[in-house]
Amino acid sequence: MKSRNLIILGISFFFILFASGFFFVVDQTKQVIVLQFGEPRAVHQTPGLKFKLPFIQNVVYYDSRVLNLDPAQEEVILRDQKRIVVDAIVRYMINDPLKFFQTTRTELALNDRLGRIINSSVRGVIAQYELNDLLSDKRNDIMAEIFENVREDQDNFGIEIVDLRLKRTDLTAEVQSNVFDRMRTEREREANLLRAEGQELSQKIKATADREKIEIIAEAEKQSNILKGEGEAARNMILNDAFAKDPEFFEFIRSMEAYADTFKDGSTTMVISPDSDFFEYFENAEGNNQ
Repeated sequence: MKSRNLIILGISFFFILFASGFFFVVDQTKQVIVLQFGEPRAVHQTPGLKFKLPFIQNVVYYDSRVLNLDPAQEEVILRDQKRIVVDAIVRYMINDPLKFFQTTRTELALNDRLGRIINSSVRGVIAQYELNDLLSDKRNDIMAEIFENVREDQDNFGIEIVDLRLKRTDLTAEVQSNVFDRMRTEREREANLLRAEGQELSQKIKATADREKIEIIAEAEKQSNILKGEGEAARNMILNDAFAKDPEFFEFIRSMEAYADTFKDGSTTMVISPDSDFFEYFENAEGNNQ
């Protein structure tokens, strides 16, 4: 009984294994070509359980979703003779698996062949424009023109090109260096011009300030001299009036002030004749003349 069960189990396993060779599953994101000895026999683009002959037929799966193709960067000479590096990207779908299999077989082979077509179209179109066009609203028109050129070859590969974009349009390293050098030189020239204008303005302001300073000082000195002159005149007038009222008293006061100035430190020694007018009030309070 036990041996019989093992035999039934073995037969069932072999049957399931053999039956599985007749069927395969197509996923929603895939499409399939059935090959018999390397030749296409059927194409399945709808999901579900499909039939094939075991051992003599095999299946090849292709993605039914939108795929990306990013070809190598391309150096292009523009109409204004500027060199730029262009990096494009293409999005496509495999809509005819049989044609795709017959022309390229694999996505890697398609990337190589279609990439060369894209770069050729990019060179041919962009070379007709200037750098400013790529940086303006014309950029969309340029991409549309390249897109239409590339779409002309899509049926040859069994694909549908959905979109094409220019990811990057940069100047080459050499041109970038030259542009940066020119920009740096221009900025330095502008900076030097601004410094020179600032220096000139500074000198004008300083000259104006110095002139105003001299004028203010001169005017102040003028007013000072006028006031000093007026003060000296008033002083002399007062002294003259006082001297005219009592000349002897005024002379006495002046002599006392002279004595105070001469002997104020108490150590002054004078060698002078006793008959000198300087001592006229020493012997007589009314002076030697009395």
